Amino acid sequence: MEILANVQPPAGNSGASSIIMIVIMIVIFYFFMIRPNMKKQKEAKKFRENLAVGQKVITIGGVHGKILEVAESTVLINSEGSKLRLEKSAIASSTDEQIMPS
Repeated sequence: MEILANVQPPAGNSGASSIIMIVIMIVIFYFFMIRPNMKKQKEAKKFRENLAVGQKVITIGGVHGKILEVAESTVLINSEGSKLRLEKSAIASSTDEQIMPS
């Protein structure tokens, strides 16, 4: 004699557990992807707002120069005798030595 058992997954909270897993994945995605990116964007914005005359910078194109003039959205830099007017967003980093407090 053969006995066939009706095998079914237990009824219950399968829908609720799926929703909980999706929420957990969204939270993990936020903390590992979105939040660090937002922090970097804030730091870049603060850096560009604090550009000053005389500061040595590197553009996103790799041009090294010294800031001669700062306007609302542009900067004028001097690079080996050439003057370039660039958007502030084109400034990648500063080459000035940063003094760390001890």
